[in-house]
Amino acid sequence: MFQKKKPTRLDNEVERALKELSEKKPGTDEYNSILNHVEKLHKMQETPDRVSYDTMVATAANLVGIALIIRHEHVNVITSKAMSFVPKLKS
Repeated sequence: MFQKKKPTRLDNEVERALKELSEKKPGTDEYNSILNHVEKLHKMQETPDRVSYDTMVATAANLVGIALIIRHEHVNVITSKAMSFVPKLKS
């Protein structure tokens, strides 16, 4: 009924680093180096790989607004700057 998630290359790398970490003596430079590597790998696993729902809704709303402005300009000529209603992109 429930399927296990197939391990990714990142998951395999974390497992390899943890195995290597368990073979080292704590407090050594090599141990600390591997530990830093494991921390970086865990941060990479935490990053979302999907676009958030809020971002999709905002994008869809902007596209609908642009389509309505273009449709209105096609039917009725607008003398004002209609594109000033479109929000600016945030970087």
